[in-house]
Amino acid sequence: MTTDRDAVVAQALVEELCRKSAMLWLRPAGAARAQAVWHAWVDGAPHVVSGGLEQSLPTLPGGLELADGTETDVTVRSKDTGGRVVTFRAVITTVLPGTEAYAVVATELHGKRLNASDGEEQPARWVRESRIVRLQPTGARSEGPGHVSHRSHAAEPPGSPAATRATLPFVLGRRATRRR
Repeated sequence: MTTDRDAVVAQALVEELCRKSAMLWLRPAGAARAQAVWHAWVDGAPHVVSGGLEQSLPTLPGGLELADGTETDVTVRSKDTGGRVVTFRAVITTVLPGTEAYAVVATELHGKRLNASDGEEQPARWVRESRIVRLQPTGARSEGPGHVSHRSHAAEPPGSPAATRATLPFVLGRRATRRR
């Protein structure tokens, strides 16, 4: 029996990087930008909880949600330098509540979740209003050590109703600044 050594090394690299990093960047095919999500590595793949009070997953063009079977690019950055180390393709699969896999994944995600508003009730809330997805690596990589794109991958900032701060109004009693 022969194994593809490069595929085994690539899977080991993805696993090690995902275990060390708390964040992943997801970019579905056709999306203009990647979106950061926190995750937990369980049973050979990263898992992400979304919906309800939790983070949202990126959407497909047209605002469609990521359905089961959708492929997405997953970028993992170095915890030390913040630079991209690997980008791999993954297939999205929903982990169904009530299954043994769901219990294992929800326990791991619950332990990784910081500042939960409802404490130990969080997994029960996830069953009611959230979705846990598995990002199963396909083995395809678009970037990796020695083969990282030198493009900036910067995207146009999203629109916002916020405005640039204008000059502060005159306030009585404010300490005058010295002019030179």
